[in-house]
Amino acid sequence: MASLSVSTSRLCPPEEDPFLLLQSTFHAVQDILVRHRGQPLRRSWLDRPYGEEEITLLEEDVLPALKGCLARIAELDDWLLAEMEFLARCDGEWERFRSAKLRPRLG
Repeated sequence: MASLSVSTSRLCPPEEDPFLLLQSTFHAVQDILVRHRGQPLRRSWLDRPYGEEEITLLEEDVLPALKGCLARIAELDDWLLAEMEFLARCDGEWERFRSAKLRPRLG
């Protein structure tokens, strides 16, 4: 995602950022699948745990979908950061222009 560190963000607390939740969910599912390799995954509301077939679907369908979503979010973040940097440069140029116009001319 964007290069701004979560801990240094002044815009919103990390717990209010839904995209950080998505990113941590992606990593948690990856970790669960690695730790429970070859074992069924129990669900709190199902009598039958996820077996090999369901786990394969998670690995082949769900994780790539989450990864694609995170990649698209990163693209949007990068675009917005570039736009913000451009606007900041424009503001700086405008201020320099105004300062130059307001300075009395000598000579």
